Amino acid sequence: MAIIETEAPLHEAHRDNHTHRDVNGGWLRPAVFGAMDGLVSNLALMTGVAGGTAGQHTVVISGLAGLAAGAFSMAAGEYTSVASQRELVEAELDVERRELRRHPKDEEAELAALYVSRDVDPGLAREVARQLSEDPEQALEIHAREELGIDPGDLPSPLVAAVSSFGSFALGALLPVLPYLLGASALWPAVLLALLGLFLCGAVVAKVTARSWWFSGLRQLALGGAAAGVTYALGMAFGVAVG
Repeated sequence: MAIIETEAPLHEAHRDNHTHRDVNGGWLRPAVFGAMDGLVSNLALMTGVAGGTAGQHTVVISGLAGLAAGAFSMAAGEYTSVASQRELVEAELDVERRELRRHPKDEEAELAALYVSRDVDPGLAREVARQLSEDPEQALEIHAREELGIDPGDLPSPLVAAVSSFGSFALGALLPVLPYLLGASALWPAVLLALLGLFLCGAVVAKVTARSWWFSGLRQLALGGAAAGVTYALGMAFGVAVG
């Protein structure tokens, strides 16, 4: 008598190739974009000051001030944003937790109705909802994911967000200043290093997108270079006007 397997094995090609990129970007995306933000903003600031015929000392001080101000601003803004979002989520979770405690059958029926709306057989939907609702914490997690689109066990940390934003922005903003700190007396080494950094950041971003590394790198290089060029021209115009 032949034995019929109830579960067919996955096709080898499907098993080996059916993987996806991290569409949320994980830590890489915010870190790289924080560094690019620091690079573009500080490069633009320094070229704008240099365009106004300011001396080397003024350009360096402007770059260091831009680094510090931008990094602290990013950290404070990120901390406040993530903390506020987390507090909102926790408040909604408390509402859901109370409803599960006070009206468990209504919440179970709500979950079953959700599965039915997704074309699950009504009897099966009620049984799945019943089993999932036996554990209060599991029920909370399921309702949070289905109704709020969040994972209660994976809420972002405001402190981690603030520290990572501060570090990545400061690292990016340091690149245009670094040649001056190492003894350079002209603007062009700072611009070259910053543009190289922008290209590398854009290439790294390609790891979380479908674009090729050279396209992403050149795109970021062009955008950063345009920002630096515009602020340099504005600096020259303002310098002439004020002078």
